[in-house]
Amino acid sequence: MITHRRTLLSAAAGLLAAPSVLRAQGAAPWAARYPELVFAIIPSENASGVTERYGPFIEYLSRRLGTKVTLRIANDYAAVIEGQRSGNVHIASYGPSSFARALMTGSQITAFAIETNLDGTKGYYSVFYVKGSSPYQRVEDLRGKNLGLVDPNSTSGNNVPRFALNKMNIVPEQFFGRVVYTGSHENAVIALNQGTVDICANWWNDEQESNLLRMARKGMVKAEDFRIIFKSEQIVNSPMAYLNALPDELKSAIRSAALELATADKRAFDAIYEGKQGPLVAVDNAAYDPIIELNRFVDNLRRRG
Repeated sequence: MITHRRTLLSAAAGLLAAPSVLRAQGAAPWAARYPELVFAIIPSENASGVTERYGPFIEYLSRRLGTKVTLRIANDYAAVIEGQRSGNVHIASYGPSSFARALMTGSQITAFAIETNLDGTKGYYSVFYVKGSSPYQRVEDLRGKNLGLVDPNSTSGNNVPRFALNKMNIVPEQFFGRVVYTGSHENAVIALNQGTVDICANWWNDEQESNLLRMARKGMVKAEDFRIIFKSEQIVNSPMAYLNALPDELKSAIRSAALELATADKRAFDAIYEGKQGPLVAVDNAAYDPIIELNRFVDNLRRRG
């Protein structure tokens, strides 16, 4: 079991603090009220990886908005939810289930951009990995073994896996020897690689992109050492969301900056997606209604279990 710390870790101020040029002259009407905006992201990888991936985007967003934007890297998914619910996080990058959970718990936020795949689709998958050298061919072969999940608010790392296991008539805490929350998708793969768990859940876009392939490109693991034994139905992709309370002009500027990122600052866009995904496109909260229903289903499973 992991401890949920409701705090946000700030990235290196020297790297991400934006210059305050543009604010002095011709400043937008909202600039005096928002001399700094906070952009938070769920912990899909280690903090240094997030900083490298999102640092150029934060610099770009600061330039476009003409105000300082600071990156905050969450200790867990719940920290981002609570940050927006309290109004301390102005913009956030979520997973689908964590965004749905934020709406379910009263956060006054709106999704404005969604990730796309190279073929234009807006979905990804949850998979179960095992070691390639292991004898396991189906989830049912792992009775009594250890399962690695990501975070209670992770879509592909918890909620979809639990939904899938329920369809297999598997209650994780009864079927597996131990269920471990690893804290991030990277940590789940590392736990599997080290033998802490025997099967782990993770996200997978297609044969060209997944968390596993990202880790392999960074030299953390070898992708060929792992094997997929289950793949879910497609899940709606991850959104960015801002606070409803922000001025309309500011929300419009944030939305435009994000949707134009792929062409306005290709370096920043490629730092995030490494050429493996398409541009961000517009989205709204209604796209995540099915994920709210998924969350409620998993909540009911927990209450029953």
